[in-house]
Amino acid sequence: MAPLARYQDRYPIVVTPDIRACQAFWEQRLGWQCGFASSWFVWLCAEDGSASLAFMAPDHPSAPPGPETFSGQGLCFELQVADAAAAHADFLARGGVAGLSLRDEAFGQRRFGFRDPSGLWVDVVEQIEPQAGFWDRYRV
Repeated sequence: MAPLARYQDRYPIVVTPDIRACQAFWEQRLGWQCGFASSWFVWLCAEDGSASLAFMAPDHPSAPPGPETFSGQGLCFELQVADAAAAHADFLARGGVAGLSLRDEAFGQRRFGFRDPSGLWVDVVEQIEPQAGFWDRYRV
């Protein structure tokens, strides 16, 4: 069966009253660029266009049904990078504070994490070789 549509982009929209603080955070701490901004909506993307994210005020005039204000729980925004140590160093140099320090995980990721002003948890990961035998107990 053919797909219904070819997607031009995909991004989460985080509903928050703090869209300006979120915009400033992503621009200053991660170097993202603003592609669109209004009083109630901001769309940001990585400099190379590889990832994007939007923030919407709770009183957005064209809000679709269902998007309540984000509580900061139940969502992890994953950013996969080629070099997590370099991304971590850049984030810290830009004034970021990591809630999870850079570490190598036995399951095969080098990562660090932080929360943005909306409460969104951001996990920055690099795929690395897992610890020998780690995944054996999970195979079927």
